[in-house]
Amino acid sequence: MAHRSISPLISRLLAAAALTFAAAAVPAFAQQKLQIAGNFASEHPSSVAVDQVFKKEVARLTNNQLQVDVFPAMQLGGAKENVDAVRSGTLALTWVGGAFLSRIAPELEAVSLPFVFRNRETAFRVIDGPVGAAIDKKLQDKGFLTLGWMELGARHITNSRGPIKSMADLKGLKLRLQPNETHLATFRALGANPVAMDVKELYSALEQRVVDAQENPYTVISASRYSEVQKQLSNSSHFFDFIAVVASKKAFEQLKPEYQKAVREAMTSTIAFQRKLAIESEAKALADLKTRMTLTEIPPGAIEEMRKATAPVIEDVKKRAGADLVNQVLAEAAKR
Repeated sequence: MAHRSISPLISRLLAAAALTFAAAAVPAFAQQKLQIAGNFASEHPSSVAVDQVFKKEVARLTNNQLQVDVFPAMQLGGAKENVDAVRSGTLALTWVGGAFLSRIAPELEAVSLPFVFRNRETAFRVIDGPVGAAIDKKLQDKGFLTLGWMELGARHITNSRGPIKSMADLKGLKLRLQPNETHLATFRALGANPVAMDVKELYSALEQRVVDAQENPYTVISASRYSEVQKQLSNSSHFFDFIAVVASKKAFEQLKPEYQKAVREAMTSTIAFQRKLAIESEAKALADLKTRMTLTEIPPGAIEEMRKATAPVIEDVKKRAGADLVNQVLAEAAKR
């Protein structure tokens, strides 16, 4: 009797031990739970989309066999840490500003050109076509798999020094930028003093006046509460930026084919949702910022002066990202 009553318990314990060992022995992406992390605030359109759409769609498409844990707002580290974790396979996926991948794949600089994209429609026509496919191939060579591109948006300058209405107002401005050589070179050409810095350090750097200024889309400026430590905002629209959704290539390929398909389908729906939400969120963010900051409209003539001053930057990008790819971006962006 005693033997028969204990055996089921032992069996369950052995089974549990085997499952624990298996979970520890396989990469994160091969388990029944996926972790996806980002550095954007929880209320940012990208974080909302991942939490409200991607998480639910993966569960639905896999009949709850694959679960997603979402970690926004730098819960698992800053942008660089998230990228490094995905590259090493200790994190399944991340959604991150494309600039944080540009030092791994310089080809991404081809879509970071200053004053090139007239609007979001032009930008997405470029990234959703052959240009995006070429960049994905380069990222695969580095161990990443691109699952799509969300909108980060047109970038604008905030600062604590004074209104920016012309290139002259940028002279000597100590400005935080993402670690992207094209971005840095652009602001050197405009006369500023650019500094590369991870976003996790930015708020305190602005608060302590380590830097005078920063540049980000309206949604990020609002969600990150930079208006608390910066009072000047200028509508420079100097870059249009993308959010790359990338997975660990090796780990992704270890998923069952049906799970791979589900993850891709879920992210396609997520990106479509995010792009629509980004349009609404940008308008709301700008309205909010106007109540908290002084908005200075940069005249078209000043923007044109900036465009001309940064034209040599594009020629330098061709050396790093490849002339053919850059020329393809320029040709696509010029189409009406």
